[in-house]
Amino acid sequence: MPAAVVVGAQGVIGRYFVEKFAAQPGWNVVGLSRRRGADAANVRHISVDLQDAKAAEGQLAGLADATHVLFAAFQPGSGAAADYAKNIAGNLALLVNSVSALDKASSKLERVVLVTGTKYYGSHLGPFKTPAREDDPRHAGPNYYFDQIDWLTAFQKGKRWTWSELRPQTLCGFAPGTAMSLIPVIAVYAAIRKELGLPLAFPGKAWTSLYQVTDSTLCADAAWWAATDPRCANQAYNITNGDYFRWQHVWPAIAKVFDMPMAEPQPHALVEFMRDKAPLWDAMVKKHGLQPLRFDEIVAWPFGDYVFNCNWDVMTNVTKSRLHGFHGAVDSLEMFQRLLARFRAEKIVP
Repeated sequence: MPAAVVVGAQGVIGRYFVEKFAAQPGWNVVGLSRRRGADAANVRHISVDLQDAKAAEGQLAGLADATHVLFAAFQPGSGAAADYAKNIAGNLALLVNSVSALDKASSKLERVVLVTGTKYYGSHLGPFKTPAREDDPRHAGPNYYFDQIDWLTAFQKGKRWTWSELRPQTLCGFAPGTAMSLIPVIAVYAAIRKELGLPLAFPGKAWTSLYQVTDSTLCADAAWWAATDPRCANQAYNITNGDYFRWQHVWPAIAKVFDMPMAEPQPHALVEFMRDKAPLWDAMVKKHGLQPLRFDEIVAWPFGDYVFNCNWDVMTNVTKSRLHGFHGAVDSLEMFQRLLARFRAEKIVP
């Protein structure tokens, strides 16, 4: 019986991977994360500190039936989100300690799927060659994606299993309590401005730039394909919704979801704007009967500042994935409306 191990199972990608693989007939799923998730009929979770190599090896030693590894763990750096790619040691350790332990524990391992992203092309540093292709040269300077894929490809040589690498862009999913997602950034920002009686003004400089995103559900579909299709062995793929947009064309639909008037763009740092808003958020939770999520755990404001200030085109080419058999696509405008409406319906925001 195939068994998938999802590393980072409580994140904005990982929880979708758990759901996708658990829905496949005959599959078992094990989720690894610091926070232990809820077990189900064919899903169990292990709380583990993957920064500790010995602890990881000990706790994962029993996973002798693991056939697939989906690596979606991430350790953000401090400061600006654009600098997170420099956080090499912590993110490399997550991969090395988990995959090394699972390789040792299971003789049945078939495929390791590593999730990286378009920072591989320097999308976080400024204008880059677009649409970026998987075989484009790496940007100059440090990037933990490079260290991860270099380690994985070297470690895999001579092994019984193969790897695949997925490069999504700005994952969007319904993951309350998981800060590294664009959806809660928009939802909480809109809710606070509405509570203050302010119109919904775009807060960055990327108003007219071309941009792309990846629905977490689509990324999970791609992970299933990458884990099971022989064509994906030892290959990297860009994975996005398949369309491009400009914020100036999406923002009116977002304002409509929150029943708010729009204003002209007002570039300002969300980190600074939100610095004193925790008491307001606590009051809103009580006033509107929202789910009791802490202000400091629901949104990563540096991530919002990063996304909304990429005032250059962010575009990747997904032709390779289509040629190799993955044809999933999502309408990004519909996705924003659907996910933001769900945040309201489930009382994450009013």
